[in-house]
This record gives sequence, C-alpha cells and structure tokens, in this order.
Amino acid sequence: MDTRNLERTGIDNPKSTAQIAGHPIHPMLIPFPIAFLVAAFLVDIMFLRTAVVGWFIASEWLIGAALVMAALAAVMGLIDVLGEPKIRNLNAVWLHAGGNVLAVLIALYNFYIRYEAGAAAVNSTGIILSGITVLILLFTGWQGWEMVYRHKVGVAD
Repeated sequence: MDTRNLERTGIDNPKSTAQIAGHPIHPMLIPFPIAFLVAAFLVDIMFLRTAVVGWFIASEWLIGAALVMAALAAVMGLIDVLGEPKIRNLNAVWLHAGGNVLAVLIALYNFYIRYEAGAAAVNSTGIILSGITVLILLFTGWQGWEMVYRHKVGVAD
C-alpha cells in the first residue's frame, strides 16, 4: 500500500507509542544489539583463527552488551505493540518479535556457556550459536523492513 492510497482512504500510518519528539525509540536502539551480535560472530571467527584470548573476551563483552541493548529495544517495541492496534494486526510484527526473542534466548545461552566454560565454549557450540543468531537477525531485520517500508509503521504521514 503506497502513501497515496493511505491519503485517499484517510487511513493513518500505525504510530509508534514509544517516541521522543515524534521519533520512534525502538528503531533508534535496534542497531546496537544487531551490530554487537554480528561483531561477536566475527570476533569468534578471529578467535578460532588466532587463539588469542583477547578475541574471546571481546566476544563475551559484545554478547553481554547486545543483551542489555536488546532488552531496552524489546521494551520499546513492546510499548509500540501494546499501544497501537494497527501494529498488533500485522503478521510481520509477530514474526519480527518472535524471531528476536529466539535470537536473544540463543545469545543468552551463548553468553552463559562462555561464562561457564570459558574460551573452550567458542570452539564447540559458541561459534555455531553466534552464526545461528546472525542468521535469525537477517530474517527479523527483513521483517522489520516489511513493517516500516510496506506497512509504514512509525512513518510520519
């Protein structure tokens, strides 16, 4: 649906309820956990190639920072979903949210096994979990794109 159709029918774009001066907060926060989790995967690859413990430490910190920022982004996204029925009615919203919850749970488990097992965790399951998380983020990012560019969620009229 393009904006001309919205104007003719009088339908407003779904509004973000968590906003600052009319700017949605959720899209401001999501680049951080995405960047941190992708960087953690790349740093894991560097650790596997070099066995330098500094790469492992960086990865652990990146995943921890991603979890904190993901929690903040999730709260803002939840406020948007609960505050706007038009947002709740979109299938892309539920695929986006469900996929991100799955990605965060995998990242949380990844953080836990690194905390418990140390650098050895990267050699076994850590790198696989990081890769799966990045693949899920590709899917959820696509769904986020669908919400903004196709359904105009949070886009000013």
